[in-house]
Amino acid sequence: MNPDIVPGWHTEPGPRIEGSRDLDSAKLQAPCIVENPDGGFRLFYTAVGPARPYPQCQGYILSAVSEDGLAFTTEAGIRLAPQSTIPHMSLRLLAPSVTRLPDGRWRMYVEARGTADRPTVITSAVSEDLLSWEHESGIRLETADGLGGPRFLWLPDGRGRLLACADDYGRAGLPGGTRVGKNVISAESSDGLEFVFESGRRMTSRQGEWDRVGITAAQLLEPTTDDSSWTLIYSAWQDAPEGSVVPVHPSDPASLQAPDRELDFAAASIAADISGFRSRIFRARSADGLVFDQPECILAGEGYDGDGIDAVHAEDMSVIRLGDGRQRMYYAACDTDGTWRIASAVTGASGDSEPETLPVSTMFQMLEGLSPPMLLSPDDVQQQGESPD
Repeated sequence: MNPDIVPGWHTEPGPRIEGSRDLDSAKLQAPCIVENPDGGFRLFYTAVGPARPYPQCQGYILSAVSEDGLAFTTEAGIRLAPQSTIPHMSLRLLAPSVTRLPDGRWRMYVEARGTADRPTVITSAVSEDLLSWEHESGIRLETADGLGGPRFLWLPDGRGRLLACADDYGRAGLPGGTRVGKNVISAESSDGLEFVFESGRRMTSRQGEWDRVGITAAQLLEPTTDDSSWTLIYSAWQDAPEGSVVPVHPSDPASLQAPDRELDFAAASIAADISGFRSRIFRARSADGLVFDQPECILAGEGYDGDGIDAVHAEDMSVIRLGDGRQRMYYAACDTDGTWRIASAVTGASGDSEPETLPVSTMFQMLEGLSPPMLLSPDDVQQQGESPD
C-alpha cells in the first residue's frame, strides 16, 4: 500500500439528494459537484420525471445547492436539456462534468444520447453563472461504438484531459448489439473544445467478474503535496448471475428488436438495473496519470440481501477536495427496490489509519449464492443483457 494514499472512504448517513419533484421523481443519478465561487457547493445531476420537457425525453441535468456539502436544496428548472431536433442528443443528457475556464466562464461536458441505434457522444455547454447554460455546437468526442461518462481535468501544464468510458461492440460494431467491453480512454486538448485521443486505455474492463459488464465513469485526481500518485476513481458493473432474467435496457441496441410499445424509460431502465447487476467503486494509482496499477474496491453496498441506499449500485462518482484536506465523493446509489439517490462518502481526517480494502476475491466469496428475484415474465425479457446505465 502506497503510504501517500489518503485514508479510506466512509459512507455518510442518508442521501444527499432523492427524488422530490416532478422533474426528478422517476430516476436520478450521475452527480457532479463543484464549489460555488461565493461559497458552498452546487451539485449537478441527471434526472427524469413526469415534468420532462417533451414526451420522448429520457433525461436532463438538474442542480441543487448546499452550504456544507451535506444538506442540499434543489434549484428550480432544468440546467441543460437534450434537443429533440439534434439526432445525437435527441433523447437524453447525462453524467455532467463541470470545469472553470480561464476566462471565468464554466463548461459542462455531458454524455449525449439519441436513439439506441446511434453511438453516444460527448458534447458541451457553457455558462456565466452555473445556472443558465448554452449548448456549444458540434461534438467534443466520439467513437464508432459510442462513449460516455465524461470527466474533465485541467493538467498542471495547462492542457485539458477528458476521460470517457468507450463501448466496444467487437467486429460486428454497434448494430450487432452485443457489448464486449466498456473501457476508460482519454483525450487531450489545449482549448477544451478540440480533442486528440491519447494512445492506449487508462483502465480496461473485464479484468474479473466485478467489472465484467464494463466501466461507467472514471475520474482522475492529480497528485497533491501529501500524495505523489495520480489516482483513478472509477465505477464498474458486475454481470447478473447466470440464469438471471434480465429485461432489455431501453438504451441497449437490442431494444430496437423489442415489441413496439409505449415506453416508460425510467421504469424500464430500473427493471434492468436491479435484475442481478451490481456496481461498485474502485481506485487505482499511477506515476504518470496514464498507466495505472491493479484496482482496489473502495466502496460497495451489501447486495440484494442488504437494506442500504447503495445496496445494489454505487457508481458514477464525483470527487471533490475539501478545505480540511479530506475528500468527499458523491455517487449514484440504488437500493433493492430500484430507488436511485445521490449518496456521499468521505475520507478520514488526516492521520487516520486507512481501513483494509475489501479484496475482490473475498468480496465475491461473500456474495456467492446471492441472486435477485425475477422481476418480469420471460416474454418481456432476454437472458443476461447489456450493461444498464
